[in-house]
Amino acid sequence: MKLTAWTYEGPPHVGAMRVATGMRGIHYVLHAPQGDTYADLLFTMIERRDHRPPVSWTTFQARDLGKDTAELFKTALADAHARFRPDALLVGASCTAELIQDDPGGLAATMGLPVPVIPLELPSYSRKENWGAAETFHALVRGLADRTRRPAPRAGRRPRVNLLGPTALGFRHRDDVTEVTRLLDALGVDVHVVAPLGATAADIAALGEADLDICLYPEIADTACRFLERTFGRPTVRTVPIGQLATSEFVREVAGHLGLDPAPALAAPHARLPWWSRSVDSTYLTGKRVFIFGDATHAMAIARVATEELGFEVVGLGCYNREFAREVRAAAARLGVEPLVTDDYLEVEERIAALQPELVLGTQMERMIAKRLRLPCAVISAPVHVQDFPARYSPVMGFEGANVLFDTLVHPLVMGLEEHLLTMFREDFEFSDAAGPSHLASGHAAQQAPAPAPAPAPADPVATAACAALVAAPVAAPIAAPARADGLLVWTADAERELRKIPFFVRGKARRNTEAYAAERGIAAITVETLYDAKSHFAR
Repeated sequence: MKLTAWTYEGPPHVGAMRVATGMRGIHYVLHAPQGDTYADLLFTMIERRDHRPPVSWTTFQARDLGKDTAELFKTALADAHARFRPDALLVGASCTAELIQDDPGGLAATMGLPVPVIPLELPSYSRKENWGAAETFHALVRGLADRTRRPAPRAGRRPRVNLLGPTALGFRHRDDVTEVTRLLDALGVDVHVVAPLGATAADIAALGEADLDICLYPEIADTACRFLERTFGRPTVRTVPIGQLATSEFVREVAGHLGLDPAPALAAPHARLPWWSRSVDSTYLTGKRVFIFGDATHAMAIARVATEELGFEVVGLGCYNREFAREVRAAAARLGVEPLVTDDYLEVEERIAALQPELVLGTQMERMIAKRLRLPCAVISAPVHVQDFPARYSPVMGFEGANVLFDTLVHPLVMGLEEHLLTMFREDFEFSDAAGPSHLASGHAAQQAPAPAPAPAPADPVATAACAALVAAPVAAPIAAPARADGLLVWTADAERELRKIPFFVRGKARRNTEAYAAERGIAAITVETLYDAKSHFAR
């Protein structure tokens, strides 16, 4: 744990909150000091939930540390059970309360409550949010799943599966579940239990009655799926259906395990993504350099969509959850890029600045980084802000999810072209604020236009020059010239401003070519003249 302005993941008890909040009839009692009780903000404002999370806190204060804080926890637990009457209770401690070592699980075991009480051991100083969610879900499955329940004979019924991994505050989890359920229905498969999202304690107990488990989000469900594999001896589908190709593979894998024909689910036209290869857009956006960073599942899946379905070039790939570092490194090796596994956003920003991609695909933090670096960006992974919990239906899984991803990845580039055109023609009379009516204005509107104001008196040349200099001057300090790794090459402020006039979708290439040109000729500082000399050289 370290102090930082931004963080990709919260402490593990936030992951436990995500599991509890997504479920029904489950209550989480958290031993925590005043100040750690911020769950309402996360779930009601950011995710826009219509009810507060099922979490109670002991909220002890500094003056309570000289007393019996263990008794405070027992009182809070008894009050929560009496008030909410849950089917099961989760108990644990926040990162601060962990230091006083009151052992919430042991205390709860002495109280003889009439419902299952599941203790959570979540080391706050060595683990983080996704791990906490996975450990909480695993504890629920291990504690509540009925090991005697098995699937009924298939004769006369459709096969059924469990969808495992979606939680509260997950990136598009709600819509992904809807889309995958529709996809499975087209295949002739029923969804038996979705968990944790929307599940009850009774649903967890009935997990053994399904014919197959589907691990939608490995960060949350992988540990629980391995437990179910050992306990019930059935396979788990781990293909994540993100993108046209992966969704088709997912359908075939599910059909193969259940002995079904995948053709009906694959036959109807679904995604519009294949249109891309026949479109004019593909000729000027194919080969665009993209940098991808997020949770491992979404980062790896989007990297495949970008390379195999949209024809982009992935120049950087990384994740912030170290538990999946091996998988991300393997994916990066297949793409021939250097992996980045870190939870430090400053390292991510440094890598993006060095690679100079034409599109950034990441989390809410990469959106902020890209904005500072003046790069187009799209959000493809948590953590996200309220705008990435849309009211509309917007999955990223399944065939409809492929359509959403198509828009998500392509629109920043296409709209960037439009923005560049507006910038190019900003002096044109159509776009100038000082211009008169455009050629679209009717003659009547032109006749009704007010008379022009009298011409101002001639300006003082000295004052005019001073004003021009003031307008041209930077608001704060001059733009820092980025240096090469060897410290020998810099861009002058004038050259940087000139470079920004080049369309963003070729700006990175222009920068790289200019730096190569300067390095070959031993030029230490790139000026406007160097930029144009390089342009002439590569235009030959």
